[in-house]
Amino acid sequence: MDEKKINIEGEEEVKQNAEASEETIVNEEKTSENIENAQAEEVAEAEEKDPLEAAQEEIAHLKEQMLYKAAEFDNYRKRTIKEKAELLLNGAEKTVVAVLPVLDDMERAIAEGKKTDDPEVLREGMELIYQKFIKVLEGLNVKAIDTTDKDFDVDMHEAIAMVPGMGDDKKGKVIDCVLTGYTLNDKVIRHAKVAVGQ
Repeated sequence: MDEKKINIEGEEEVKQNAEASEETIVNEEKTSENIENAQAEEVAEAEEKDPLEAAQEEIAHLKEQMLYKAAEFDNYRKRTIKEKAELLLNGAEKTVVAVLPVLDDMERAIAEGKKTDDPEVLREGMELIYQKFIKVLEGLNVKAIDTTDKDFDVDMHEAIAMVPGMGDDKKGKVIDCVLTGYTLNDKVIRHAKVAVGQ
């Protein structure tokens, strides 16, 4: 009798497991059907969406993009203005740093000039400082405009005097340079003031 009870209970358990499995399969099938139905409904809704609503959504999206781009451009503009201002304020730094050693030499020369009365020593010191200063300017791409036996050039020279009676070979040529002109990176920063043959 105990064996029959165990068999009956075992059979009931197998039946319950089989029913549970069938229920799970049915539930899974229903879930799959529900998902498919939901997806089909979304597709149908998308297809049925009003063209006006779609256009309004597109407009809203484009407005948002435009605002982002405008903000980015504004930030870029502010950054470049700040960089330009810094360049203007600190642009001369390189030049000043290059010229400071020449200033130091001049201060030393003045101090030594007070100790000696020999004009030859003072002249030599000034010449050395002048040569050093010319090298500093060349290092900064500042060059003197050459006027020796050159034709008068409006881009490089400024005529302050016309010298008559110099002959045909000197006509339109630079006779004398009154004030030296300079270029910086091949751009004239001061025209040479010259006398021109007439």
